[in-house]
Amino acid sequence: MASIKLHVPPIRSSLVFRPKLMSKLDEGMKTKLTVVSAQAGYGKTTALSGWAKGCSSPVAWVSLDVHDNDWITFWSYVAASIQTSMAGFAPLLRSLIDKGPAVSAEPAMGMLLDELAALEGELVIILDDFHSIELPAIQHSFIYLLEHLPAHIHIYIASRNELSIPTARLRAKGEYHQIKMHDLRFELEEGFVFFRDMTELHLTKEQVALLCLQTEGWISGLQLAAISLKQSRNITESIEQFKGHHHISDYLLEEVFSQLPIQLRDFLLETSILQRLNASICEAVTGFANSQEQLEKIERLNLFIIPLDDQRDWYRYHHLLSDFLQQQLLRNAPVKKRQAHIRAAQWLESRGLEQEAVEHFLQGQQYNDAVRLIEKNLIAFMQTKSVVLNRWLSVMPESAFADKPMVEMFYISVLLGVGEWKAAFRKIEQALIRFAALKEQLNEADWKRAMGNIYFFCSIVSYLHKDLNLTSDYLERVEQYMPEGSFFQTMGRNRYQGYDAFDDHLAFINDLHAADAFLRRWITAWEHKKQYPFIGFLNVSYSKLLYEWNRLEEASFYANQALERDDIKPFARIMIHLAVGASQIEQAKGNNERATELLVRLKSHIDSPDAVLFYLRIEAEQARLALRQGFIQEAQNWLDHCGMLHTDEVSLNRVPEHLILARVLAACGRPEDALHLLKRLSHLLSKEDRLRDRIKSIILQSLIVEQIGKMDAALAHLEDALRLAEPQGYIRSFIDEGERMTALLAAYKQTRHTAKETIEQREPVVTMEYVQMLLLALYVEPEELQQSKVSLTEQEIRVLRLIADGLANKEIAARLGNANETIKWHIKSIYRKLGVSNRVQALQVARESNILLP
Repeated sequence: MASIKLHVPPIRSSLVFRPKLMSKLDEGMKTKLTVVSAQAGYGKTTALSGWAKGCSSPVAWVSLDVHDNDWITFWSYVAASIQTSMAGFAPLLRSLIDKGPAVSAEPAMGMLLDELAALEGELVIILDDFHSIELPAIQHSFIYLLEHLPAHIHIYIASRNELSIPTARLRAKGEYHQIKMHDLRFELEEGFVFFRDMTELHLTKEQVALLCLQTEGWISGLQLAAISLKQSRNITESIEQFKGHHHISDYLLEEVFSQLPIQLRDFLLETSILQRLNASICEAVTGFANSQEQLEKIERLNLFIIPLDDQRDWYRYHHLLSDFLQQQLLRNAPVKKRQAHIRAAQWLESRGLEQEAVEHFLQGQQYNDAVRLIEKNLIAFMQTKSVVLNRWLSVMPESAFADKPMVEMFYISVLLGVGEWKAAFRKIEQALIRFAALKEQLNEADWKRAMGNIYFFCSIVSYLHKDLNLTSDYLERVEQYMPEGSFFQTMGRNRYQGYDAFDDHLAFINDLHAADAFLRRWITAWEHKKQYPFIGFLNVSYSKLLYEWNRLEEASFYANQALERDDIKPFARIMIHLAVGASQIEQAKGNNERATELLVRLKSHIDSPDAVLFYLRIEAEQARLALRQGFIQEAQNWLDHCGMLHTDEVSLNRVPEHLILARVLAACGRPEDALHLLKRLSHLLSKEDRLRDRIKSIILQSLIVEQIGKMDAALAHLEDALRLAEPQGYIRSFIDEGERMTALLAAYKQTRHTAKETIEQREPVVTMEYVQMLLLALYVEPEELQQSKVSLTEQEIRVLRLIADGLANKEIAARLGNANETIKWHIKSIYRKLGVSNRVQALQVARESNILLP
């Protein structure tokens, strides 16, 4: 059924030819956007489909309806319509769109624009009934598309309303064309042709002129009048009766409807609940075996039915008729309306169209069946229909899924995912009471699973309140009920979700000391579990914490410990954080090649439906690394092709990319653009209480402000960063900036010293001990760094001596009381420090360096 929405509707051979209107539509080929706006019944769809049939350029068509008011659904149809007319267009675009607007709006629009720009000829995209689209996320993406649309792409929109998106800029550039109601009205001459050639009525010119005057050239009004007059015994009197009716459409529809045979009226009423109809679904809804005959009869009567394919298998009712019929059905037979929805749902389900079936079950108030289909497709709906799922569950009485713990869980998960935290908290509190009461109704395993899952969500609530102690209390209960872990801990972890506060805890938790205790506790509790990938996120965060505190060897240990776990490798969201963190550690140690290699290998090992989104993140990190290593041109190349702009809306989902973009802009001679971005980003991070990334943003601002010669402002920014950072012991965020940070800290130190000797001395907001500690960390010379590479830890020396004794890894692990994986990590660390690749080389270098001596 979905493919029908992508076909240009067939046109009647008996249509009135309207060269003036067609010429106005042709003018849209000189602009980006053409809007055909008028109320229902003015022939917008007919005009566009007639014009599209004669257009010399390829046409992509989408017939929209209220069910398309969802970001993923809308853009999926747009992409599919282009692919229908341009074979092979953007094959990877769908995987981006499926991630939704919070994650991939800009990447998806970027790819769509790149693919459109690559088309050689002109392309027309027609979006019919665009007034059905009200979701702000869709409108924001659509505005972005229009602003960057290539000149050879032309979008035509049919809408009952004026667009709610801003068009002033397009108008000013001459890229906006509008066809209004007065352009669509039948002129008097067109009215003569209509009644002469399209009806069997023999009206005088005066009668036609009077009808055109009464309907103000409204095409549907003239069609309704013609149908009504065919049944009239006195045409002159009937035309006079049309006068004085303010709502002429309602009057004429009632006139026409009342004159139809009763069986046809019943057929129309019951099938009016369908968005699209064919004989089979009509028979299922009405019970009429002659449904095909009824559809053909309606079409012969010109009764506002629109064929959707050339074979005339599928139809839809005109909105005027559909709205009128549904009002009649609701007013006169509400029970029959609900029954029609239920029968439609059953037909749709039998054809595998389960999303549409859910919609009709809900309209029919058949909530148990709706829940049954939702439960059957929970994971699929969660991944691509989360907004729709939220709407479905929110309109159902809670009793409909009170005994369905997993449905309740997914609902809570959706609420958390779309940012409706208060509603999620309330649901969790209610579910906790309800699940506890289900103990006698469920078997023990299912009940424990339900309780373990709800306690996991309780831990999320505590985490979102930044209460790590309470989070730990709830995790202990998860351990009690579900020691194997919750499905929700790793749900979707192979799909891209942007920069998630649940993936990198330090992006959300401000108290590093509390995070240290929390992370150590749960890594210790879970590290022995062989199938517990959720621990990977904790390793990510703990490694980053240790890195920030400049404890590089320990940071490396926890990153590598997770990287070597087989249960984590299938989860791209974990692996990308681990590999990026490991790359930063290697760069800090001076291992440039290793740092580069980790990102290259990461990119080649991503196995996810959202690989292209992960690639964008990795490429940004490669640009950052290129800058660290002095390769400005590589960073410039990324800037030219990344699709990001300093004017883009800042988002928490893309904080690392925003920071990298600002850094590259400044390095490539665009410091003002970088500051424009950072100012907005800092405001967002402050508002959302994201301390770590706020500190990084302010540090970067201080360096860029100093770059443009504003030393006083640079020192003010630096002091602000130091003030925020000192209580938590931040180190690497400063010293990773290298010589420029050394100079800036030295200038700050001198300024403080000078201030001591003046009367204007104020209470210091930063201790000089902290400043001095950062300067000492920055003074480490490269030679000293190289020496540290051959300085093995005591444990590594023990491992090396046992290697010299000829022991295998498992024997070494048993001798030292460590896990085999830990011994593997120690050996790799030894190889790296000694610059070797096997045991023989390691022992040779160790003996030459006297490392093995007691």
